[in-house]
Amino acid sequence: MSRKVKRQISSLSYSVQRFYKKISTAKPSTLLISIIAIAIAVFLFGGGLYDITMKPLPSAYYGGRFLFLYPALSEQFISDSVIAMILYSLGIVGLIVMYQSTKYAYKPRQAYMMFLVGAIFLILAYILLETIVHMKLGG
Repeated sequence: MSRKVKRQISSLSYSVQRFYKKISTAKPSTLLISIIAIAIAVFLFGGGLYDITMKPLPSAYYGGRFLFLYPALSEQFISDSVIAMILYSLGIVGLIVMYQSTKYAYKPRQAYMMFLVGAIFLILAYILLETIVHMKLGG
């Protein structure tokens, strides 16, 4: 019986060593790392950390209407963060589409259309974010 136990223990330690070696030498995909980094950046830029720490209201009903944007820069609703994160994501998608358009050098029409769509996404995100900040300033 002791031989059987020793063999199981030795094979167990070998399998643990193999598992550790696989984990330590694993190389994650660069696409996955890029997506995670972009998601973290959008979360932080959109105010996700503020939402976690301060626990603001989702939105408010005031004066017979719903307020999704807090009327001051010092505070925010959760809907403020969600809107900002969506707009930042739209801008990043625009940048990615513009970058992808460079891969179609031999199809100029497709490259131009992709570049145009990406630029529209980027400009639209910028204009909407600036509009939201202007609204929050009271303008």
